[in-house]
Amino acid sequence: MQAMLFLINTAFNLLLMVVILRVWLQLARADFYNPFSQFIVKVTNPAVLPLRRLIPSIGKLDTATVVLAYLVAVAKLVVLQLLLIGAIQIPATLFSGLLVLLKETLNLLFWILIIRALLSWFSQGRNPIELVMHQLTEPLLRPIRRVLPPLGGLDLSVLVLIIAIQFITILLSSTFRGL
Repeated sequence: MQAMLFLINTAFNLLLMVVILRVWLQLARADFYNPFSQFIVKVTNPAVLPLRRLIPSIGKLDTATVVLAYLVAVAKLVVLQLLLIGAIQIPATLFSGLLVLLKETLNLLFWILIIRALLSWFSQGRNPIELVMHQLTEPLLRPIRRVLPPLGGLDLSVLVLIIAIQFITILLSSTFRGL
């Protein structure tokens, strides 16, 4: 049973991360023609395009993709509840879907920051994925750099943001542990 729960959890989390990435790429106005961006768009198009006919965008926000991310989070919870307890608790599931979406967004941001830091050590800036990682994270790191300048050529803004993400994740998990 544990192996099955692991597979279901992993599959839904990966799908959710891809959908969140699509929203994030659009909000950050990342390079659409980058191979990584093209992959994200092509993977999510079959679900996003039909939803766009029903749900219009609000300004820069692609509402259909946000709704898709929420539906994936709720579907994950529904499948896990059916497997574990054999019933669905609708109000708790709808609220918990928002928490799952927020948790996975923070988790994705954490891993993108880690990947960006590792790529900065080994890559010389020619990797197309590194460009997208930079476009996604730079708007979040720039305000930290204004407050905390580089110390001896060392940029600590990534570390500060990772600590902030971990703090928020721990705070949310302790606040909503009973749900």
